Amino acid sequence: MSRVQHLVVTEDEANLRVDRWFKAHFPGMTHGQLEKHLRKGDIRVDKKRSKANDRLETGQTVRVPPLADDVYKPVQPGSVRKMPEDRLSDRDIADIRKMILHMDDAVIVLNKPAGLPVQGGSGQYRHVDGLLEGLRFDYPDKPRLVHRLDKDTSGVLVLGRTRLAAKHLAEAFKRRTTRKIYWALVAGVPRPREATISYNLAKIVTANGEKVVVDRDGQKAVTDYSVIAVAGQRAAWVALKPVTGRTHQLRVHCVAIETPIVGDGKYGGPEAFLEGAISKKMHLHAREITISHPDGSELMITAPLDKHMVETWKLLDFHENDYEDPFLEHGL
Repeated sequence: MSRVQHLVVTEDEANLRVDRWFKAHFPGMTHGQLEKHLRKGDIRVDKKRSKANDRLETGQTVRVPPLADDVYKPVQPGSVRKMPEDRLSDRDIADIRKMILHMDDAVIVLNKPAGLPVQGGSGQYRHVDGLLEGLRFDYPDKPRLVHRLDKDTSGVLVLGRTRLAAKHLAEAFKRRTTRKIYWALVAGVPRPREATISYNLAKIVTANGEKVVVDRDGQKAVTDYSVIAVAGQRAAWVALKPVTGRTHQLRVHCVAIETPIVGDGKYGGPEAFLEGAISKKMHLHAREITISHPDGSELMITAPLDKHMVETWKLLDFHENDYEDPFLEHGL
């Protein structure tokens, strides 16, 4: 049996139904088990009773009651496995602590490597959420996720060390007062070299799973971008500043302007891969974040590039020190 948990709804989970949120977090829980907990009032959202079809908002706190071990088991073989929180190996603990970029009384910021999922999913047995026990230190609870990055996106990931800190941080994402800068390598060179991409996005279900597409009737999605350096017409180093925070927004917007992110085969297809020694991994990195700290100050963190992107930058003769924030200069 687990203990009571208080989980903060992340930006990407906004508007999810309560039952679907539980299915994502606890895939072994049956609908009947969920309804029983809801009827008893064991499950609460911001301390209020909830129904299965209620919609969640970013920053809300979901009370999860003690659950039987089997809710963490996969519904089908190979789907999801809960990592045992109290049995992390020394290597697991060392690995998650190596990612720390910043730590204070309220906030931990990690530099997530590409290839490591933030949360569990189909076939994912090792993920940040399952390693967070290694970041408890002397606190009564492990830190809480307040936003997510795609599995293959590296870079800045912010955690709240307490329930109140996590709620403050999640609300900063919800209010869009958080400033995020991503670096990407794209195939081709965007035209013009600096602009704003504004294409509405919607999720669709395909034979290969869920996918995000440009849709006039979808949710508003806006991204500012600026080309920092180019390798002929072959590729470009691009800085991206998401104004909105839709799922896969940067990846779909880059495809929409015909310069897919290198390594993003899901959206860019074969054209997202460059010939030669360039890594096949996705070249998208959450480089910098500026966010309101729970103590009222402003926290700005920069994450070093992931190893495969460092190698690509060397191959293309790109230099990190050449970067000057184009969005400050031009008021974007």
